[in-house]
Amino acid sequence: MDERTVILNELAQGIRPVAQGVGWFEGLADTEQFEVLRDLAGFCVQARATSEDGPESIRKAGIRPTHTPAVLVTRGRLTEQLAKIINLSQDERVKAFRLLVALLGVADERRRLRFCADGCGHGWHHLRTGAGTETATA
Repeated sequence: MDERTVILNELAQGIRPVAQGVGWFEGLADTEQFEVLRDLAGFCVQARATSEDGPESIRKAGIRPTHTPAVLVTRGRLTEQLAKIINLSQDERVKAFRLLVALLGVADERRRLRFCADGCGHGWHHLRTGAGTETATA
């Protein structure tokens, strides 16, 4: 698993503080920020995120429900809304980052409880132990 994937999953699982993740994200070049948002959106799809996860994700992200990424995430057809979120303007990127990290956390927690409760081979579900971080991808 590459370093970026580990960081994003640690943020989503609460292993790393979100403030640290925001600092890391803000330090990235514009193209890297877009790539991070794109990766997060893909991880959210893989984790089976839904628009119903939006309100909890907004709360966890600490953004207002009226912020553009928050409005989009609750509109339905999540894949289309994720595409819009990752393409928001530069001044919306930190809010989008916070929201997508939270959305990944909400969706992945549900997936872990539903499908991985008896154990799994997903390296990103074993970050606290360090097992599987070399070969797994999110």
